[in-house]
Amino acid sequence: MAADGDQARKPSVLYVMCDQLRADTIAALGNSNIYTPNLDRLVRRGLSFTNTYSTCPVCIPARYTIRTGCEPPTTGIYQNGRPNLVDGQPEDMEDRCGPYLARTMAGLGYRTFGVGKFHTIPWNEELGYEFHTHSEELYGSPEQRSQDGFAGFIEREHPEFNWIEGLMGERTEMYYMPQMSPTPAECTVERWAADRAVEQINVRDERPYFGLVSFIGPHPPLAPPLPFNRIYDPDRMPDPVRGELEIDHMDEQIPWMNHIIWAEDINASHARVLKARYYGEITYIDDCLGRILDAVEARPDADNTVICFFSDHGDHMGDHHAWQKESFFEAACHVPLLVSWPNQLSAGERREDLVCLTDLFGIATTAAGSPELREGIDVLGTVNGDAPPREHIVGYYGPPGSPFFKIMVRDDQWKYIYMANAGREQLFNVREDPDELKQLSAEHPEMVRRLRDVARQATARTNVSRATEGGGLRALPYTERPRNRIHQFDRSRGVTGFPQDPGDVIKEWKQQGRL
Repeated sequence: MAADGDQARKPSVLYVMCDQLRADTIAALGNSNIYTPNLDRLVRRGLSFTNTYSTCPVCIPARYTIRTGCEPPTTGIYQNGRPNLVDGQPEDMEDRCGPYLARTMAGLGYRTFGVGKFHTIPWNEELGYEFHTHSEELYGSPEQRSQDGFAGFIEREHPEFNWIEGLMGERTEMYYMPQMSPTPAECTVERWAADRAVEQINVRDERPYFGLVSFIGPHPPLAPPLPFNRIYDPDRMPDPVRGELEIDHMDEQIPWMNHIIWAEDINASHARVLKARYYGEITYIDDCLGRILDAVEARPDADNTVICFFSDHGDHMGDHHAWQKESFFEAACHVPLLVSWPNQLSAGERREDLVCLTDLFGIATTAAGSPELREGIDVLGTVNGDAPPREHIVGYYGPPGSPFFKIMVRDDQWKYIYMANAGREQLFNVREDPDELKQLSAEHPEMVRRLRDVARQATARTNVSRATEGGGLRALPYTERPRNRIHQFDRSRGVTGFPQDPGDVIKEWKQQGRL
């Protein structure tokens, strides 16, 4: 496809994301316990936005904010699962939000590719990429496994590993147990994604490219390959940051989440072991990232390539007596964002602007010369002084009108969290207390009222208005969810849970000649 003069000046745009990567896991941004030379390389290449948030900190809704540029009230997705819509909202996501980012960039003349985890509904949703290959975490059926790019790679090119049910490590009760990758480094899903990305970056085409590379890690299971599984000494890892239990667990979802993945009683020494494996996985992804950056820098348009690195959300990793995500503590909702464009942006600069994943839609389209912000802000405009900064970040989680709904407001100093479950409120001064150990709602009632009013205004719109009542935020009687466990076995191999009788499995395998 021929390119005219205007087309030739457009930058290529590369988005690289991780799953469950905390904001505080980059050496160049202050973590002296981790080794991340390639993330440090990106820090030096451009801007580090140190106040970036996932406005719905769990996989599916966060990823829809990225690909749509819209917040949960518009996407209708407030937790992992299908949209929670109201009358008048179109059933189709793109009818509600507009064309997805990849489709939008293709319309602007870009060659588009997507590699890795997408976590869509349905799992194989068409997103507008010219080249699109999946590596999803779980296979719900033999059909899904057969259509997964990484699983197909293992079956075709490394059949010696095709017997493995959990190609990324064991889940269920092993979710927060230290593991080693069941495959060597050259056969992992991270290396597969990096190799596919390099292939796409190296495609010869006159068009600029827009690519999204989405790593599954460091999402649990924490199973880095050799030698990354043993490069961090657990006794040199810091202990989790834990406050008073009645504050840490004011959000009833946290103890419930802990229980479903067998993490309700992880002690400090076990937590240090897990952090060592978490950091090992991050350093391995960093090594894979280096391959991608080398490919970018080998192209003649390297300096006219926008690179954005980010995560969909964080992981408590034991902080606040919590594991997993889905809270508005910093560990779960504060994410990294590194943005570089050597031809246009300064290098090695840190910025404290309040930004969020929804803004990524506008970064790409603005760089492409056709700004479309949707529900985000003009981040590139704030950098050069052409656009005002955001005053508040508002985050949403859980279906509005249910006990599971909560809303967060963050300004330059304070964070307010409202939980519909009993109408509980929290206030933290995140500038003075970045670990969020001092709950200050009683000491600062005026600040609570001010930020509560921002939250109330944010709910005065379609869909999320169900979270209001009588002109204020709706409070519901306290509800504690029944404790249960989650089973995440390989359904593509017919495994759905633990057997009632262990002998049944052994007999079946023997009958099949597998034992």
